[in-house]
Amino acid sequence: MALFSSLTPVFIAIICVLIGVIMKKTNGEKDKRDTKSKHPSRPWVDEDLKDGTDHPLEEEEGEEEWQGLEENVAHVPFTGERYSEAEMIKRSQTFYELLNKRRSVRFLSDEPVPREVIDNVIRTAGTSPSGAHTEPWTFVVVQDPYLKRKIREIVEEEEEINYKKRMGDRWVNDLKRLRTNWIKEYLDTAPYLILIFKQVYGRLPNGKKKTHYYNEISVSIACGILLAALQNAGLYTVTSTPLNCGPQLRVLLQRPANEKLLLLLPVGYPRKDATVPALTRKPLEDIMVVM
Repeated sequence: MALFSSLTPVFIAIICVLIGVIMKKTNGEKDKRDTKSKHPSRPWVDEDLKDGTDHPLEEEEGEEEWQGLEENVAHVPFTGERYSEAEMIKRSQTFYELLNKRRSVRFLSDEPVPREVIDNVIRTAGTSPSGAHTEPWTFVVVQDPYLKRKIREIVEEEEEINYKKRMGDRWVNDLKRLRTNWIKEYLDTAPYLILIFKQVYGRLPNGKKKTHYYNEISVSIACGILLAALQNAGLYTVTSTPLNCGPQLRVLLQRPANEKLLLLLPVGYPRKDATVPALTRKPLEDIMVVM
């Protein structure tokens, strides 16, 4: 009896371990079944911008050598434009009124747009400041109908999954008032699509990698300037961030592994029957703090 009493705790411990192993195995098999039955979910922005998916065009980066910029840049005299106070106020007010008419337009006409206008607005975007003047942007202009159709197919397939599984009820409900869904007719109706890629690093003439400092912020600033240039030219767009589409679109457009999709802009004129949500913008006192 004494021997049995002393062994009882051991038997209980062994039984507990066996029960734990069995339950873990059962839960593991259930998780595997659930994983197979559900579409894989991943964070919508960060994961997409990382664009780490393996594709045929992916470079073997490995332990490559990086090199800084050693070039000595000469400095030259600079004289800026100077206006009277009255002219400054007038110009700033006029520019505000122009951009205050900017709206996100999802109903775009297929009416042709002069190619020279597109060239000029992208030149304008290219005047953006960038970290260490690395200019880490590529603007891919798509006018080919076949490519536009393929882009629409890729985006709509992923967007349907986004709306139904990835984005969550709160986000989908917030978008209902704007009447948006995964159908993106404008992607093959607009005469041009501009896909803006950020270059996460560059290449020097000797093949070594070049650091692109603050590449995402730099390209985002360029996108803002591009939107202003489009408005100034009388063209309209809607800012589209194709969630989880970056790798597929990069491969379709044959962009190198150091380029990651940041933004997609369909560009054209509004359709005659175009509508936009009746939204208002925050007043100045809600967006500016003077100290």
